[in-house]
Amino acid sequence: MHSPHGFPGHLVGFVEALRKRGIAVGPSETVDAGRVVSVLDLLDREALREGLACSLLRRPTHRATFDALFDLWFPAAMGQRDTGQIDTALPRNEAGEVDFAALRELITELLVDGSAQSLELTQMLAAQIVEELGQYKSANGPSFSAYQALRDVAPDTLLSKILEGLLGNAKGGSDRPNGSYVDEVAKRTAAQRISDLRKLVENETRRRAAEQLGRDRVASYGVPKLAEEVDFLRASDTEMLALRRSVTPLARLLASRLAVRRSRSRAGSIDLRRTLRKSMSTGGVPIDLVQRKPRRARPELVVLCDVSGSVAGFSHFTLLLVHALREQFSRVRIFAFIDSTDEVTRFFDSGADLGAAMSRIIRESDLITYDGHSDYGNAFETFDDKYAQAVTSRTSVLVLGDGRTNYRDPKVAALAHTVSVAKHAYWLNPEPKGQWGSGDSAASLYEDVISMYECRSAQQLGDIVSRLLPV
Repeated sequence: MHSPHGFPGHLVGFVEALRKRGIAVGPSETVDAGRVVSVLDLLDREALREGLACSLLRRPTHRATFDALFDLWFPAAMGQRDTGQIDTALPRNEAGEVDFAALRELITELLVDGSAQSLELTQMLAAQIVEELGQYKSANGPSFSAYQALRDVAPDTLLSKILEGLLGNAKGGSDRPNGSYVDEVAKRTAAQRISDLRKLVENETRRRAAEQLGRDRVASYGVPKLAEEVDFLRASDTEMLALRRSVTPLARLLASRLAVRRSRSRAGSIDLRRTLRKSMSTGGVPIDLVQRKPRRARPELVVLCDVSGSVAGFSHFTLLLVHALREQFSRVRIFAFIDSTDEVTRFFDSGADLGAAMSRIIRESDLITYDGHSDYGNAFETFDDKYAQAVTSRTSVLVLGDGRTNYRDPKVAALAHTVSVAKHAYWLNPEPKGQWGSGDSAASLYEDVISMYECRSAQQLGDIVSRLLPV
């Protein structure tokens, strides 16, 4: 640490790095963190990690970003690690090349053991793998790559061997009490230990890159985004899982914002006619304002959602959010489409498992008429023909999709009719605005008849929904 103000300055720098990545850390949390580190053993790195996480983080979905920044600001070591407890070089064959078969056997033994000593040896081995296999030449000189380090090691191929080692010499699952349960626990443990090895290599790669390029530069590209900042169309399975975990907190936040907006609108708008009439008793000066009686009825919501593969992640997350906010509306009806439209509200009962609901939509709904490729024109026309009565002058319509029609007739008039009947109509598009109208996108055409918003991440979605959600 090279902060001019010692450890307190270093801690403040770490907090500033968290803020730059979108994690909200206020002065009170920073003071709490200072109090926490004052009673911790600073040589116990994991205790320091957990103490700072407890005092600085508000959301569990921010943990991955926190951990990556922590590893940069509080590295396990500087320079090369001491690998004296294992061979300083990876196992090699007679030709002097790395013996990957022997290396994989060593990794398997360490991951099967799982003891504290094995974990320490695994950390050292990960450092050596990065040192010997992860280097490559770049424009700025030697650099390191976690992908290159693990490319030939292929730790995922060790799953079955690690599983065998964890199960030991026990007989098959059918001959063991609770055998299937034990097998499932062993599978998850093996997969988790392989994942932990990958994280060790990635952390070591970031550490070495930070020594060479500077931690601020590495933090700008080598630290995972917050779950709410991940692009829906580029999110991995792991990132989508983190996104789904953030649905409930986001729904609570939006519901609280809506409650505040409703409380502020309790007085209603000014009734100009009655105000002027009352001002006649004061010489025409409107001293007393007369306000209209506010309407308390909650609005209805109709959702039209593209569930085709290209936008499935975005649509699924948004539907989960809408389901979590259903109490804010007097009625919610959900319609899914691919090349045809069907109502899927029945899958979103209050006690329904939302993950199972999404699967049932694809299996049980009538969404495909032709070839299963998106056809927005036919979907909107089908909705207008079969479900037009779902939209009234009290309805807010929300369309979810990228507007890519596979060069088919967009049938804008069908959507325009739905929009003309609804009280409000909005379209959330997960593609960048610069791509609207490119290729087979009809977004620029639909934009002429409905208000369209770019919505690429959960953060954007929350901001947009909080502004558009009617009171």
